[in-house]
Amino acid sequence: MNRRRFLQATAMFAAPYPAIGHSTSAAEIRIGLTAVILADQAAFLSRWSRYLANRVGVPVTFLARESYQEILDMLFAGKLDAAWICGYPYVLHEMRLRLLAVPVYQGHPTYQSYLIRAFNANPAIRGWADLKGRVLAYSDPLSNSGWLVAQGQLRAAGLRPSDLKRAFFAHGHRNVAEAVAARLADAGSIDGYVWETMRQQAMPAIERTEIVWKSDSYGFPPIVSPRDAEHPKMEELRTELNRMHGDPEGMDLLRALNLDGFTGGSPSLFEGIRKLASSVKRESGVT
Repeated sequence: MNRRRFLQATAMFAAPYPAIGHSTSAAEIRIGLTAVILADQAAFLSRWSRYLANRVGVPVTFLARESYQEILDMLFAGKLDAAWICGYPYVLHEMRLRLLAVPVYQGHPTYQSYLIRAFNANPAIRGWADLKGRVLAYSDPLSNSGWLVAQGQLRAAGLRPSDLKRAFFAHGHRNVAEAVAARLADAGSIDGYVWETMRQQAMPAIERTEIVWKSDSYGFPPIVSPRDAEHPKMEELRTELNRMHGDPEGMDLLRALNLDGFTGGSPSLFEGIRKLASSVKRESGVT
């Protein structure tokens, strides 16, 4: 199975998901997201949109795209009212963004980045230093766990990106796991929450990959809204997200996401990502 065939086979995971609902009313809430959700996508988003719409009193539409950059472009162009993004783009644009909610995973609003390898790979990769001359799969150029953490760890191991044989973006954490499982990459930088949720759902790629390394904890990818054009229903949306864990239907949706709930969060939660982004920028000589 070569890389071209793999990318064709996984196009269904990278392609934009259809919008749920068709309202063009100014009162509609449009929420953007990437492939962060691992449940049955269309059915789940339809259920979640109905749940939120019934509680905030206006239609709620989910729009999914392949990359964080696409979601940010839509958000800043006024085509979205809120978005579920990663902590890295949040810290890059936090002067323009307001935190709405942060997921709570395993009791905390944090997660880890994993380095994974193919199961029983030979010769084995035991850490970042072993990636010299190897192929590494990233998720997205604006992903903390799927790119930024990897840049910091490669440098800490004394490696430059040019020391890799090759690196590529798989456009989604699930696709990182699939690429490593198919041995199109020797290793992958992946969101630990996604890997663990794939394991919980018994996805075949997880049986063919294993964890090499886990990072420190970072602020979980947040749901945000633009500061300069906040929707009049945004406070109600924030409230309903943060109270999902106390509602039976909300808990059912959260279980599908492998989350405990949402919390208001604080900008300080993303300080680790800020420091890492600043360090990688400085060491890269970027001004």
